[in-house]
Amino acid sequence: MKIIENMTFGEERALYNSDGIILKNCSFDGQEDGESALKESRNIEIYGGYFNLRYPLWHDTGVKIYDSEMTELCRASLWYSSDIEIENSHIHGIKALRECADISINKCDIVSPEFGWFVHDIKMNDSTVKSEYFMMRSTGLNFTDVNFEGKYSFQYIKNSVFENCNFNTKDAFWHAENVTVRNSIIKGEYLAWYSENLTFENCIITGTQPLCYCKGLKLINCEMHDTDLCFEKSDVKAFITTPVISIKNVHSGKVSVPSVSEIISDDENDKGEIIIRS
Repeated sequence: MKIIENMTFGEERALYNSDGIILKNCSFDGQEDGESALKESRNIEIYGGYFNLRYPLWHDTGVKIYDSEMTELCRASLWYSSDIEIENSHIHGIKALRECADISINKCDIVSPEFGWFVHDIKMNDSTVKSEYFMMRSTGLNFTDVNFEGKYSFQYIKNSVFENCNFNTKDAFWHAENVTVRNSIIKGEYLAWYSENLTFENCIITGTQPLCYCKGLKLINCEMHDTDLCFEKSDVKAFITTPVISIKNVHSGKVSVPSVSEIISDDENDKGEIIIRS
């Protein structure tokens, strides 16, 4: 592995098609305003990197990034790449990750609208995220201890697991398929409409009109706070541990709650059972 230290690269495709290099305390910046610094590269390790230019890591394989910063000007930093590891870094450019596979993100701070579209097999741990349209149409997400804030998250995702997470989000998990969320807090409006085979276990759910038009929905020992008009047109099996404001037109299945202030049932085609536990 060739080691490059304390260098600044500002020109177009500065290290294009590199193979087997270690970059230590290097910057991608400068008046040249060059793009695509490491495009089409392989087996790259970056320590203490500073990325302030666009499209640095496209069509790459085997990239490790530690203790680095991607600024707001580092637009679309990682696209069409695979076998990526990012740790203890700031990822702050728009559209930072797209159409990538086999990714591990650990202890990172992410501020990136439209982050993670069409991504496959990503692990994220102990990280914070601010984004909109986060992880749209991605598969194989495995998130642990992730704090997220933003709108329209996890739409159209498939085959994913979330544990010990805190999501402050609106319109999350729309059209999601085969997803499990455990021991997490989900706060926001219109949760998970049109989802299929979505399970919440030991979760706290807050916000109006959650979980409507769902198929194969399961809630296991979940709390629901400030939730009204729940489960409309859904096929659901739910055991709720807290009172619910209102439940509307459950299509099929059973919802078990300690109490509910209002049950709305004005469609004869909806046959779901609501059980009030004494």
